[in-house]
Amino acid sequence: MQTIQQLQSGELKGSIQIQLSCGLSKFPTELFDLVDTLEILDLSSNELTELPSDFGRFKKLKIAFFSDNKFTVLPKVLADCPSLTMIGFRSNQIVVFPENSIPLQTQWLVLTNNQIEILPKSLGECLYLQKVAFAGNKIKELPVEMENCKRLELLRISANQLETLPEWLLNLPRISWLAFSGNPCSQIPQNNLELIEMEWNELEIQEQLGEGASGIISKAIWNSTSIKEVAVKIFKGEVTSDGFPEDELTNCIAAGFHSNLVPLIAEIKNHSEGKMGIVMELISSDYTNLGNPPSFETCTRDVFPESVRFTFSQVVSISKCISSAMEHLHNQGILHGDLYAHNTMTNPDGRALLGDFGAATRYDRNTIFSKLLEKLDVRAFGCLLEDLLIRIEVADLKVVKYDLLNNLKDSCLDPLSIKRPDFKKINLILNALTTNT
Repeated sequence: MQTIQQLQSGELKGSIQIQLSCGLSKFPTELFDLVDTLEILDLSSNELTELPSDFGRFKKLKIAFFSDNKFTVLPKVLADCPSLTMIGFRSNQIVVFPENSIPLQTQWLVLTNNQIEILPKSLGECLYLQKVAFAGNKIKELPVEMENCKRLELLRISANQLETLPEWLLNLPRISWLAFSGNPCSQIPQNNLELIEMEWNELEIQEQLGEGASGIISKAIWNSTSIKEVAVKIFKGEVTSDGFPEDELTNCIAAGFHSNLVPLIAEIKNHSEGKMGIVMELISSDYTNLGNPPSFETCTRDVFPESVRFTFSQVVSISKCISSAMEHLHNQGILHGDLYAHNTMTNPDGRALLGDFGAATRYDRNTIFSKLLEKLDVRAFGCLLEDLLIRIEVADLKVVKYDLLNNLKDSCLDPLSIKRPDFKKINLILNALTTNT
């Protein structure tokens, strides 16, 4: 992070990336000295309410973040930036999202945790939209014009006021990661499952293991009848890009138990700061994350280290584990919504555990939409399978078997969702593939 003094002194001249968080109440005009070079601008966590009328002078600007400011209207001048593709105004006070206020080439749009009620029809003209986060607003409907957004893959619309989920959305050719919990159209049925409750003072928190949008996971010692090491997730207690933390907690419980889901032990009660939390089995140290989250460049696709390779048997095993878990979830009426390699843990034998229910949504399996919802997770599974297949070790490649698995991947990615297999059929195919080896 740079300082305003560095900017004013000219020390940052020629910079490609600027990040300033210093209580700014007005846009620093010295930034215009960087119009020939600036590509990434992050002015999050300030006091800004507007952008200058000539903001479009930033001809090379690709990424603009203005989260945690005080904007009440999304600035229309954003549309004047010819290279801008990624826009973030998370946690402002935005009520008005004007027509034609973002560039047509926008690919990634984050407006989580604002006060937006009406989305502009002009979103349907943004044909490059790929990743969109509208969670935590007051949106009552999606404009039908968004049916034109054929490249849309990830959509977060949890914690809004949507009465219905439009059928056109579920039939978009690439939509794969959808979260819509916390809306009237996603009323949660009564849980049939219950977790035991564990008092917060029974846990001794150790080192942090990881952190996501909704919470922090730590190793802990459970001082019960016998001392046991466990993993603890404490929810941050705020609206995230995925939705409400209480919905994640409910979905974790509703998922129940499956050999390829991270096992739950208890729900935490009486946290010292009043936060919600869960206790999970501590996964063996030979398990690691299958992949890393998407980058700015990949947008919706996971990132893998260049050296990562898998044997064919590992790919088959991982695929079977995840597909089995997904069939179980949809049998419970749960859309995972975030099926990714970075939410999957694997060991060298190819055993896999699926976690992270932050984007999960419960749905009524008796509705006409239920099969369409499952086909969204199927496409996400196809993306994950594709990521694995392109990293199979050449020396281990068995052409006939590879083709069978590659054909399955293609069917999961079919642009017509109705033509994709469901997870029951996917599991039959994978089991038959194993039997024939």
